[in-house]
Formats: sequence, C-alpha cells, structure tokens
Amino acid sequence: MNQTSHPHPHPHPPSPSSSSPRDLHAATPSLVHTLSQGENSILSVATDENHIYSGSQNQNISVWNKLSYTFETQLRGHTGSVLALEYAPDKRWLFSSSGMVWCTKDLTPLYIINPFLDTDSGDIFSLAWSPTNSTIYIGCQNTSIQWYNCTNSTLNSAGSLVSSGTSTPKRAHKFFNSYPRSQRRSPDLESSNGINNPVRDIEGHIVIVSPPTPRVEFNVPPENVIDSAHFGYVYCMALLPSIRAGATNSTREDVLLATGSGDETMKVWRCLPTGLELLNTIECTHGAILSLVTREDILYAGCQDGYVRVWDLQTNTFIRTIIVQENIDVLSLSILGSDLYACSADGQVKRYSDTFDCTASWNAHSGIVLSSIITPSTDPTEFELITGGNDGAINVWKIHPATIDPSNDAPHEIVDAEGGNAYNDTLIFALSKFVSIQSVSSFDDRREDCRQAAIWLTKCFAQLGASSKTLYADEEAVHNPIVFACFNGAQGSSRKPRILFYGHYDVIAAPPAGWGSDPFKLTARNGFLYARGVADDKGPVLAVACAAADLLRARKLGVDLLFLVEGEEETGSGGFVDTVLRYKDFIGEVDAILVSNSSWIAYDVPSITYGLRGVVHCNIEISSRGTKDSHSGIDGGAYDEPMQDMCVFFHRHNNKVRPQDAEEATLFRLKRWREPSLTIHGVRGSGPRNPTVIPASVTAQVSLRIVPDQVLDAVCTALVQHLRASFGHCVTVDHTAGWWLGDLTHPWFLALERAIQDEWGAEPMRVREGGSIPCVPFLEKAFGCPALHLPMGDSSGQAHLPNEHISLSNLRHGKAVVERFLLAVAESGVVSRSEKPEAKTTMTTG
Repeated sequence: MNQTSHPHPHPHPPSPSSSSPRDLHAATPSLVHTLSQGENSILSVATDENHIYSGSQNQNISVWNKLSYTFETQLRGHTGSVLALEYAPDKRWLFSSSGMVWCTKDLTPLYIINPFLDTDSGDIFSLAWSPTNSTIYIGCQNTSIQWYNCTNSTLNSAGSLVSSGTSTPKRAHKFFNSYPRSQRRSPDLESSNGINNPVRDIEGHIVIVSPPTPRVEFNVPPENVIDSAHFGYVYCMALLPSIRAGATNSTREDVLLATGSGDETMKVWRCLPTGLELLNTIECTHGAILSLVTREDILYAGCQDGYVRVWDLQTNTFIRTIIVQENIDVLSLSILGSDLYACSADGQVKRYSDTFDCTASWNAHSGIVLSSIITPSTDPTEFELITGGNDGAINVWKIHPATIDPSNDAPHEIVDAEGGNAYNDTLIFALSKFVSIQSVSSFDDRREDCRQAAIWLTKCFAQLGASSKTLYADEEAVHNPIVFACFNGAQGSSRKPRILFYGHYDVIAAPPAGWGSDPFKLTARNGFLYARGVADDKGPVLAVACAAADLLRARKLGVDLLFLVEGEEETGSGGFVDTVLRYKDFIGEVDAILVSNSSWIAYDVPSITYGLRGVVHCNIEISSRGTKDSHSGIDGGAYDEPMQDMCVFFHRHNNKVRPQDAEEATLFRLKRWREPSLTIHGVRGSGPRNPTVIPASVTAQVSLRIVPDQVLDAVCTALVQHLRASFGHCVTVDHTAGWWLGDLTHPWFLALERAIQDEWGAEPMRVREGGSIPCVPFLEKAFGCPALHLPMGDSSGQAHLPNEHISLSNLRHGKAVVERFLLAVAESGVVSRSEKPEAKTTMTTG
C-alpha cells in the first residue's frame, strides 16, 4: 500500500565517493616555497637536478634555482605558449612544445624539431621522451601522434645532429592559424610580435633580446606520423616504464606509450624501433582525458568531469574509478610510490593511497591547478611536489613516500554516537553511505530517494572498477531504475564464465518505534551493524561488489561478474521483467545467477539455499444474498453466511505437488518448506465490529505458497474459477511468483558449498526456504542458466523488523566466500549445460 507520510525527513544525499577519507588535515603537505610569475599562467613544469622550469603563455621558459628558489634566467625564442615541457635525463635535454630542444647544462638551445606538415599539426599538447628508444613522442592538436628518433645513428662524427631536411616557409594554416614552429606568431594576425620583439623579464621590465639560435633544425619524416591517432586533440602522454621521479616501474622489457584525447579514449601503443603498434583502445566515458600518469602496470587517467579512471595494463581491465570532484577537470596527475596526487581546476590537490583512499586534500592555488611534477628533495627521505596554477604561482610542497603501516592492512575503526565501533574499510564505509539513503519503495514521496540510491550505487560500482549504468523499463521511467554493472575479468585463452548477481537497493519502511538507534544511520554495537537494509539487501550487494573489486585489484578476477540491482523488490518488482527483456541483448550471455537475499536458518551454522516456494497473493470478497448486514440473533442459521463460505474455501490446494522420493527423504530433517501452504493474512467483515452482527460481505487477504511441480498460472486460474463459480464473488490476484529449485549436482553449486565450508570451517546446511523471490525463476528462464543462493546473515538478522542487523563477521566472511567461489569458477571454466557430476549426500533442513 502506498503511504504519503512517514517519520523520517529527507536527508541530504550522501557523497558519491566510496573511498574512505582518512585524517586529511594531519596529512596535508606543507608549503615550502612560492615562486611568482606575475600574471602568467603556469602551463607546464619540469625539473632536473639543479633547476625548476616553468612554461607559460608569454612564449618563454622561466628557470629557477632548485636549491635557493631564486630566478636565474628565461629561455627565449619560443613563438607560442609553452603548453608542455619534457626533460630527458639521459641526454640532459629539455624539450618544449614549441619544438625547441635546450641543453640543461648551459641552458643553450640545441635544435628545433618541426612536426610533419608543420602548421597542419596545430599546437603540440603533449610530449614524452623514451630513453630506451632515444625518441621524443609528440601529441598534436590535429589528432596525430608523431615521433622523432635521436639515436646515435643520427649523430655525425663531431657529435652534433645532422639535419634531416631543409625547412621551407609555409603559410599559416586556415584552421589552426599558426605559423611554422621557428617563425610562429600569435593567433592575432594583425599583431607583429616576431621572435625579435621586446619581451619582459621576470620583474616585468622590458628588454630587447635576440634569442640565441639553435644549431640545426629537423623535420619529422612522414613515416613517423600516425594521422588521426585519436578523434580528438591528443592532450596527454605517459610512458611505461616511467622516467618520472617517484614512479615505481615493473620489470618489463618493452616500452609502452599511453595517450589520452578529447575523444574520451586512452590508447596504448607498443614503442618499436620502426614506430608505434596499437595494442588497446580504452573507452573512459567520463569526458576528455586531460592527464595521464603510470605506476608499474597501472595507468591513471584524469578526466574532464572530475574522475580518475584506473586501468590495469596487465589484465586490460578497469580496476577503480576515483571521484575527485564531480564536474571539475582533473588537469594534472603526479605519482610518488603508491600515492597519487590529483590536481583539479578548482585549485584543489588530493592525494590517494594504493587502496584509493583520499589521504590528503588541500587548496593549492587560488585559481586553476594547471600542471604538476614530483622531484627529489635535498633530504633523501623527502620529495617535492611542484604545482603551477593560473594564479601565476609555482608552489613547492614537501611530501613523503607512503610508509608501510601494518595497521593499513587491518580495517580502520569508526565510532558511532553511542561509542560502539566497527571497522571502516571500503565495504563498511560504503555501507554507511548506502543505508543513509531512505530508499523505501512503498512510499510515493520516497521515489526521489530511490532514484538517488540508484545513482549512488551506479557511481559506487564505477569507483570499485566496474562499468555501470541505470536501466529503465521504458522512456517514461515510471518505475525505479535498475542498476546494471559489470566487473570485467581478465581474458584468458578460453571464454570467461559470466555470472549475474541479482539484488535490490530498496528497503521496507522503518518507523522509529522499537529501534535502538536511527534506522537510517549505520550503528555498530557489540560486533553487529544496525540499520535498515544492512541484511536485506544493501549489505550483501556491497559485499559481493567489494569481493569482485578486491579480486580485480589483485588481478585474480577470472570471470565477468554482472549486477542487476532493482529498486522495487519489496513492492513486487514492478518493471523488472520488462527492463530485463528490453536489455537482454545488452546484458549478454549469462552462465549462472547468484543471489544473496536471505539469512541462515540457524544462528551459528552457515546455510546454502537451494529452493524457494512460489507465492500467489490475492484479495477475496464474499457477499451474502442480502444487501445489508444482519443480526445474528435473528438471522443466524437462516442462510449461508459469507464467513462460513470463506472458511469452507480454505482447504487443500496441493494438487500436482511433486512427491518426495526416497533420496530426498534421506536429506531432510524438516520438510515443512517443501509443501504448499495457504495463509490468511486478514479477514474483515462489513458493518460495525460487534458480536451481534452478521456481515453482508467479507474480504480476506490470502497468500498461497506453491512448490514443485505446481504450475503458477494453473493455480491462479483454478483459484479464480473456483471462487467465482462456487460463490460468484470478487477475487483479484495482486502478485505472483514462481517456485525455484536449484540443482544440487551442478559443479558451481558444489563450488559455492565448498567455498562456504572452507571459509567457515563447517559444512553448510542445505535449505529449501518457505519464502519467495519472484525474480529468481524468471532470471533462470530468461538466461537459460541455473541460479545459486548464498545467504549471508544469521538467523537473528531481523530483516523487515525493528533493529535489523548483520554481524561484521558474517558480512566479511560472506565477502570472502564470494571471492573463493569466483576463483573456483574461474579455475573450472564455463560449465556445459549438460555436465552433472554425481550428487553428494548431505544432511539438509528446511
């Protein structure tokens, strides 16, 4: 029944981030020094052993002493904004996006490298130097990637480079409006600011200087160009192994180049002596890729909409999405060991640990943070993070490598208002956010809360490393959205198993009466977590998701784990069937359904569910021949009374029940849940409620639980026909669900059973439950595969009741069981639908 009033006010939606914030203020790096460039934006920064280099829109590179932080000089001669700088430590060269190459020993220009079809390339947005190949890679505005090789074969006997061609003057490109690199003018065609024009020094004084002339000029040959490498500007590049200070590298023999573009893709290339070989194209779907950085075989991509996508190059899977600040561009990334520093357009810098927790956050600039780099400090235990902003400042921050803290391996604690405590790992932290959303599907005015829960869960899945989206049954979006997610496992030589987890994010109403704490605030007491939804079904949903995320991060996920999490399970799963059928091709092939939506039958013995009864919910109204209520003293016994007719109807309805065979009889301790049942939930007579009135009509709410092999449609039809034929009264069927019976011999059922036993050290009880989950038999039929049901909470969980709870132990062991099961399924591979090993005899209950 829809309700329009409830005791709990609408809360503010929780933060979408499922990353646990630590003690941010205590961990904030300290500001060491600020270098000012007046009104110039710091577009790029680089460092060597002795200097800090900064590029800006004033066409010069400022050089600062790294030890004293004093200004030394400017490197002039560039003819446009210095959008990128790249230091080659093996050569002691500094490459600029204007095409100039400087010697950092004496700060003199060495060469000019012109891109192929110079003006047609537009601006150079990104540079990457490979010491292994002695090659500079160039990302261009015209979507091309180019490279120039500087190996010894190009050196003459005197040790100077030999020109590979003669540069010829070209006209300005009509689209990019730029001149050749050596003669570029500003975009203003009416200006006359050639390379000999007056420039300003760091103090703003005008000086007339003729910039020094490089020794020789080179042109990128046409065979060193990949046209349309992306479908957008090539904004950023990163190499594996990285040559950046503070980066850790894996022991790989080849060199990989990662490129990011405005087309929302990353591409990974193998760097060969003959050129670039495309290995992978990665869709990010979070806006343009503005920054890239690498650590070992992990690639971090800073996106336009405030996300950092984390890609594992070894397994070719996304392992996490970090929400830095929604809709705020992540313009620069730097890495120190396992710590990631993300710089945003709102002036903020945030640090993330190897577990993707935000460990520091501070306001680094009064404007946009445009660039950053990490460099060693004079103290061998310290490093410096150098950031540049559009406020004209270069800020130097003291940072330290992450230390191995044994306590990081154990979950952190949270303390609730009552002083209880729980472990604050990703699972518990995310659960605290999830349960705070009052997604009560039976309340019309909680519809927006249900939508917010779906949005939050979609983002949480993405952060954990899945691709995710919301699905609707139709364009009108009448029903609450269904959240779809997919954790992609590593691809092997054969097809990966695909498992679909079904759950729900909506909850039953939770009036505060009878609760020992706020039902929509996660409270930890005596080893249990209390809140509406912790047991049914938000806790299990997140436990399964975190299990997949941990395996993904450890490069052990060998299956595709899909999620369908609906928002109306508690009110009949409206729209679920239509949505699944609509997106069935999008979901793809499924090898098994996994459910976790019930509890153990005992308090201290784990269970595995292998059967559920079906259900028919109906309303029945029986009326007398008369038109009004009667007096029992006068009319009692004179004619058939509606209440008596109602009682006559409630008799046997167990036709076509599958008989119990001898093998099944040996398995049961109790068999009440293998039999059908009929329950009268309420009977109400018309007229006043006093003992002398015979009601003229009687209504009843009835449910019938059905079992194998009763046919749901046949039971419903027989019920309606019988009542109408016998009594001519009104009967409406409000909700139905089919029964479900699992396959005890299926290899994955046995694998799940072994996972439970290995984790808990006890053989699980096999249970055929008396309740119903309507979507389980539907999903089995829709995808043509078996379902598996893993209960997580113990029998005391109080689902749907006040003080709903789940123990920390059960939640964590449940997550571990899922991990064991997924590993076993990956090892066994896809099971043929006809493959059935011999069944094992086990004591069961239910």
